[in-house]
Amino acid sequence: MLPDVNGFEVLRRIRAESHIPVLMLTARAEEVDRIVGLEICADDYLRKPFNPRELVARVQAILRRTESTTKTKAVNPFDGSMRVGDLSLDQRARVVRRGSRLIELTGVEFELLRLLLSSPGRVVSRDEMFKTARGREYSAFDRSIDNHMSALRRKLGKGTRGLDRIRRVRNVGYVYAYLND
Repeated sequence: MLPDVNGFEVLRRIRAESHIPVLMLTARAEEVDRIVGLEICADDYLRKPFNPRELVARVQAILRRTESTTKTKAVNPFDGSMRVGDLSLDQRARVVRRGSRLIELTGVEFELLRLLLSSPGRVVSRDEMFKTARGREYSAFDRSIDNHMSALRRKLGKGTRGLDRIRRVRNVGYVYAYLND
């Protein structure tokens, strides 16, 4: 019942970009609406009017579930900080830590890592990396992203089981593949 688009379409758009937890608050009371909302990946569905204590309890339950089931990726939507496994990235302070150890990165390396951590396990194309980190289109003969990625991989080091955190996907791009121990 939004003015230009319905809540289900908003949820589809959110899910296309992010795995942030979503609680749908809606006046739509039909059982089919709740089922559709949950099927298209809402984390919970609460009908209006609602008890404020129930809302708080449901939000806390969602946060507990996402924290325990996605130890591999936690995003704080209020400050943009990210945590994937033992690696944390604070966008406001532009600080990266592996465990408690501070990792010094260049501006381009920070942007590349931020892009990779925003969707771990997904291959990010060189073209997307150029647009995000370099602000320009990818050129087939430009190897600067590969040089930055090599330096970034060296600085981050391997995981505790000797696995590479960032993996190159030949002729496509890179993926943050090291998710947990």
